[in-house]
Amino acid sequence: MQPPSPQSDTPAGKQKPAASGTAGSFRLFGVPVRLHFTFLLLLVFIIVTGLSGGQSSLVNAAYILALFVSVLLHELGHVAVSRKFGIKTKEIVMYPIGGVSVMERDPTPAAEFWIALAGPLVNIAIALALWAWLYYSGHLITIEMLGQASDSNLLERIALGNLILGLFNLIPAFPMDGGRVLRAFLARSRSLQDATRIAATAGRFLAISMLFTGLLSGQYFLMFIAVFVYLGAEQENASVTGRALTQGVPVRAAMITEFHTLSHGNSIRDAANLLLSTAQQDFPVVLGEQVIGLLGRNALLQGMANQGPESYVAGVMDRNFTAIRPDMDLAEAMPLVLQAGSCALVMEDDRLLGLLTRENLTEFLLLRKSGMEPITSRNG
Repeated sequence: MQPPSPQSDTPAGKQKPAASGTAGSFRLFGVPVRLHFTFLLLLVFIIVTGLSGGQSSLVNAAYILALFVSVLLHELGHVAVSRKFGIKTKEIVMYPIGGVSVMERDPTPAAEFWIALAGPLVNIAIALALWAWLYYSGHLITIEMLGQASDSNLLERIALGNLILGLFNLIPAFPMDGGRVLRAFLARSRSLQDATRIAATAGRFLAISMLFTGLLSGQYFLMFIAVFVYLGAEQENASVTGRALTQGVPVRAAMITEFHTLSHGNSIRDAANLLLSTAQQDFPVVLGEQVIGLLGRNALLQGMANQGPESYVAGVMDRNFTAIRPDMDLAEAMPLVLQAGSCALVMEDDRLLGLLTRENLTEFLLLRKSGMEPITSRNG
């Protein structure tokens, strides 16, 4: 799976924040790979299931490692094909239902078709290669013998796992790769938003079916996966709808222009008083006219608890804040705000012009849905 994401616009020398909820990372062929905490829950489930079978701990570890590598190879299939279309991959995030390759920009429908198809084909190729080797070496066993995990059927189970992973991702519903293939096909004759809505609706129906099947059969892991499928379909549909409502609209049309700032010499008590007396939750920290940090509500409360109310805000502020330009397309800026946490600073030539927060983005989208046309975008 590979939902795209625009390129980061953080200040020079400052690092883009990692995907929220990640619990570890490494690099593979220059691409950061992050493990979502829910992926670790999946590993625990596989370990417990394996220990209850007839295989040794060493073979169980080998099986888990093989599945992990299979998912990585799946994502590297997306990465390789996306590079062929000139699209770089910013990171890979590992979730329970598979990996997510985050791209720097949206692919065209033709490119998305082949990029989405590449991942499942990698897993199917691995499965066929393993079964071919087992067949010609005379070690292939029957399907019935795969019912019980053992040391003797490790390769067969790895092959079967890859086949299931490939076929599951070919289901024509979001957030699976098959949903992206379906959207790419539909986008040839209708809008991207309509194509996404159809694929997302299929994803929701699939998730509900999986949920009821898991509930009736007592397969709680299937219910767990169903929740992720449903949320993934909803997220993709909301993402495309948001892009459609913000495409061609500059950031200045949605930014907050009336806001309070804190001086680097202010105390956490001063910041807390400002938090209570205003509706603002994120405060730029300035040194003269220069913005040197951003203090959010959570950092403020943590600083209050750890360092005390008389400590300086400069000691708890975030120096790696996200800054965006006022003329930047709002569709590109929206993922940056979500990635930053809650707020991005709108700056031009190091001058602070406004704030762009989750809350005012939500309000802006609601107004756009109701038919309001931004004054800034009308006036150009």
